[in-house]
Order: sequence, then structure tokens, then C-alpha cells
Amino acid sequence: MTSQVRIERYADQGRCIAHIDGRVVFVRFALPGELVDVRLDEPHDRDDRFWTGEVVEVLEPSDDRVDPAWPLAGPLASGGGVGGADMVHVSIPGQLRWKSASIEDQMKRLGHVDVDVPVVGVPGDGERRGLGWRTRIEMIADDQGRPSMRRRESHVRVPLDAMPLATDALNAVAESEHVWDGGFKPGSQIRLAVPEPRGGASTVPEPNHALLVDGELRSGTRHLTETMTLNDGHEYSYTVDAGGFWQVHRQAPNVLANEVVDLVRRRLDGADDATIWDLYSGSGLFTLPLATATAKRTHMLSIEGAKTAVHNARRNLKAAGIENVQALIGDVSKTLRHVPKRLARPDVVVLDPPRAGAKRRVCEQIAESGARSVVYVACDPASLARDTATLTGLGYTIAYIRGHDIYPNTHHVETIALFTR
Repeated sequence: MTSQVRIERYADQGRCIAHIDGRVVFVRFALPGELVDVRLDEPHDRDDRFWTGEVVEVLEPSDDRVDPAWPLAGPLASGGGVGGADMVHVSIPGQLRWKSASIEDQMKRLGHVDVDVPVVGVPGDGERRGLGWRTRIEMIADDQGRPSMRRRESHVRVPLDAMPLATDALNAVAESEHVWDGGFKPGSQIRLAVPEPRGGASTVPEPNHALLVDGELRSGTRHLTETMTLNDGHEYSYTVDAGGFWQVHRQAPNVLANEVVDLVRRRLDGADDATIWDLYSGSGLFTLPLATATAKRTHMLSIEGAKTAVHNARRNLKAAGIENVQALIGDVSKTLRHVPKRLARPDVVVLDPPRAGAKRRVCEQIAESGARSVVYVACDPASLARDTATLTGLGYTIAYIRGHDIYPNTHHVETIALFTR
């Protein structure tokens, strides 16, 4: 079923809202103000609260509309449909405006605060049309053993011969390892991770990439070396697991760590002594610079639930000669019940929770600790907004918020917020 509609406003997950016969329709590959023909997803006669659909023709385009930089990820009607880039039809400035509006809407509806949220892109992404940023990709082998992605609304596997969202370094490794030639077992999961060369690249061991097939190392090394450099020139090196989490944008570690450290420094204001918590700390991206670059004498507690990540964090701390961090493994809320007395009263809490957010109990434990400042790094605006409502109800005020577009051509966005008492 196809209908002509006027697109009204932004929605979530890279979609926009329109109405058909009074019913809400979430439309993919649309932009506010546009007149478009929309094909409704099947079954289109269901009695749901809302329907979903996709643009098949644009009759009156928005000024923010562009030809998809990666056509294969565009609308089905144009031969796309593989997913992974649901804003590929939007100009880079338009994506920043969209993400800003989305965060503000979530903060108002779920966080009960009215805030302006600027969203900034990473230098160079605009010139590359939002391509060339991923340092990790995942695919599945099709029936012929070729790396592929599934086309939306079908079981069809579309074979790939390159990954436009991936960095030049990753695509170069894919070529040298003959990834695009196939030869994989049909149905196998393929993961390629290639750290971005930056900073003191001469000190990075070779090889520094990993090709994993069904979780098993096919080539490269299981222990990858990542680097991050603060604006003041301090460089940090990290060992990370090839199958584990690390910020996927080539410049995200630098962008996020610099902003977090800057916010913490400003809150500590030159203090001689400081106690800092780093919750959901991963392999230590924030832990290392927080422990060495924020106060004259810093005492730190880091908590992470993934055992491999904590083992790597401890290795990273030891390699850097950092001895003022107690790095613990465990569920964050449960671990916070038994904080060593000398670390129980933090001045600043930094947290980077998973997509579901920190949730109420962890927010309550942060408030109970007496922390004067909380730096929250969020990959999901809705979760940040819900935790904002909790934190403000516990006596905190949002003092700073900014979004970072480290996922160009997708609806995802990273947000950093500062809460103070």
C-alpha cells in the first residue's frame, strides 16, 4: 500500500512522523516538511497504534536531502536496504540538527528538563560525507561464503566488496586479507577490527588488526593496541580485546576523553587531592587520563562488569606505571555496596553506561556518595534522559550538555552531560 503524505517532524531511530487517516506513521528515509510517497510495511491493514513505512518517491524534497553517499544503505526503492546507515539521505549539517532536536526532545519528555543541546561533528567527517570512520565492522557470510549484509524485509544477503563506512586502514586490511574474496563458511559471523593509526604509531606493534570468524582469530592478533592523545600532548596506550568494546569511530577516543578530562579538571579547579570514580570503565579509556591528568594527587576507583576488559585495564594501568587506581570487576550497583572506605566519598563520578543507562539504583548510589559532580557519557539519549530525571530528583542540576556525532550517517549520537550539586 502506497500513500502520499506530508512529513511532519523528526522521530526516533532515524525516522520521521506523518499521519495517514489519523494514524501515526513512522517513515524511514524522510525529512520534515517533505511531500513523499510512502509504502507501508506489511501487513498494512493491522490495527496497531502506529504503522511504519518507507519513502519510495520524494515529490517535494527538503533542503537537507542529499543523494545517499552509500546507495546500498539507502531506500529499498532505490536498490538499497542493507541498513547500517539510516541517515545516509541527510546532509551532514542536517544530521547534526536532527540529532540535536532528538536529544532535546528526549530530555524534555523523559528528563523533564528544557535544554539546548548543540551537536558537533568530528573534523573531516563532513568532507568525507560521513564515510570512512568505522574501525570495527561485522558481517555474515552468505550462502556462497561471501561477506554480506541482509537486505531489510527479506532473507536476501547482499554481498559486499568494500565497506564505505570503514576507515581507509580497515579497508586496506580487508583487501590484504582477501576478505572480499569470500571463502567463509556460510552463515559464519565475520568481525574485522583495525585500530586507527594515530599519535605514536611507530610504537604500535605489528600486526595490529584482527579478523575474527565466529569469534575465533583468523588473522592478526587478539590483543589490539589503541592510542589516545589529550590536547596537552599526553599520550596513552591501551591493550584491548579484538572481540570486545572500544569506541568505533576513528577519532572518538580522542574526542570523548578530551572533553571528559576537561570537565573533570574544571570541576576540581586545581585541587591538590581528589577522589574519582570511573563507572562502566571498560578497558580504561577514561581511567588512565583521569588518574594522571586531573589533580596533583588522585585516588581512583574503576568498576566494569566485563572480565576481559578489566584484565586489560589493569594491564594498561601497569604498563603506564599508574598505581593510584583500584580497578574492580563486577556489576556496578552490587560493587558500589562495598567500596573501600578511602574511596567512598568521590569528588567527581564519571560514568559511561551501556545503552540501557545507569538506571535508578546506581544514580541513587552516586547521590549517596556525596559526589559534587557527575560526568555522564551516554550512547542513548532516552536512557540519559531517564537517568537525568532521577539525578535531578536527587538534588543535581544539569550544568552542561553537548552531543558528539561520532556515528555519522546513522541515527546514533554520543552525549556528554555534567551534573552538579
